[in-house]
Amino acid sequence: MHDSSSVGELAKQLRSELDRYSPGGKLPSSRALVERFKVSPVTVSRALAQLAAEGLVVTRPGAGVFRAVPSAPAAPAGDTSWQEVSLSADAAAELVPRGVDATGVLATLAAPPPGVIEFNGGYLNPALQPERAMAAALARAGRRPGAWGRPPVDGLPELREWFARGVGGAITAAEVLITAGGQSALTTALRALAPPGAPVLVESPTYPGMLAIARAAGMRPVPVPVDTDGVRPGLLEAAFRATGARVFVCQPLFQNPTGAVLSAERRPEVLLIAREAGAFVIEDDFVRRLVHEDAGPLPRPLAADDQDGVVVHVCSLTKATSPSFRVSALAARGPVLERLRAIQVVDHFFVPRPLQEAALELVGSPAWPRHLRAVAGELRVRREAMAAALRLRLPELAMPHIPAGGYHLWLRLPDGTDEAALASAALRAGVAVAPGRPYFAAEPPAAYVRLSFAAVAGVGEIGEGVRRLREACDEVRG
Repeated sequence: MHDSSSVGELAKQLRSELDRYSPGGKLPSSRALVERFKVSPVTVSRALAQLAAEGLVVTRPGAGVFRAVPSAPAAPAGDTSWQEVSLSADAAAELVPRGVDATGVLATLAAPPPGVIEFNGGYLNPALQPERAMAAALARAGRRPGAWGRPPVDGLPELREWFARGVGGAITAAEVLITAGGQSALTTALRALAPPGAPVLVESPTYPGMLAIARAAGMRPVPVPVDTDGVRPGLLEAAFRATGARVFVCQPLFQNPTGAVLSAERRPEVLLIAREAGAFVIEDDFVRRLVHEDAGPLPRPLAADDQDGVVVHVCSLTKATSPSFRVSALAARGPVLERLRAIQVVDHFFVPRPLQEAALELVGSPAWPRHLRAVAGELRVRREAMAAALRLRLPELAMPHIPAGGYHLWLRLPDGTDEAALASAALRAGVAVAPGRPYFAAEPPAAYVRLSFAAVAGVGEIGEGVRRLREACDEVRG
């Protein structure tokens, strides 16, 4: 049984029994609950925390857990309807209204209901995360001299040096800024390079979170199609010419969602096209550490081949560790670095020093390379299991490309398929999937679905999830 489902079931049982206790009455001890329900102490702790968050119980350290005393009746709700007018008052003056739509991001952040197989996840399953290594790193970091003091605003020099080495030596530590996760780094980069109303060239399809950033800042995403060799240079050049854009955002390695890798032939073309357009390339190198065991040598980051400061490089530790281990880096050379630094400082001040110290402890430990090797092997097994299950049970779903890195497959649905209806039917069948529409800045050429194999518990869940998806497809087809 999933730990998350055990927590939910225990919380439900405890919730139903609360009437046995008077307000302020003490509940059984955690040890008693462990023995009675045959669950782990962690499950009991999380279930009680859930009830506490709902205001049903109160935890008193050293004393126990007590039924909450009913609070006084809530004050009458106020009238917030005036906000609708205020928030839209300046929309008419904007070239691109700054609507904030987090739907595409929440599709991979929201935890599915208990019992639902997570094919829409964007992070490693807890079983694949280096939890013990991270816990040990955080404990050691907390004991470092000065660990709880104020860090340099650019980040710890040793951590900046480590990220710089990851760019192949083309970037120095002085050209690196430590940021709080890849999403934060992308937000800083876009704000630094494009004003509200400006066009921003993006791959099509592309990461929904980046589209959300651009639109929230009032920018206008302009799609440039990709194929299995990455962005198409001829179309990129035409898009720069037609729009006058000064920014292109791309994921050259295991692109989200297609899994494409920018080919060796196209890499210099992309840099040259951007340079001649007087434009920057934001390189989101988000899954370099989620390579599969059979991938072979990886191409260097685009930033490693850039001498003119065209590339603003973004990379992160989050995907290879945990969604809560939000440590990443921005790398750039030239005057743009000062603008990136200024925006980073104004928005965030700095990344908490204990987290930076923990990152240094983690990547410098023997556990780090072991973890990366283990993940590389497991992701290959999961990718092959999902591809085989799909070929067997859902041969009508086209797989244009099977990547050797990343954590998902991108599938084209049969013509005429309603992807939103399929996603709803899949959820009813007990499997959560990510429909393709949010990955497109404009009208999609066909219906797609993205399936993640990293967020599930293992190969067994992959087979069961594909079986449930088969049921959903049959339901939608009638």
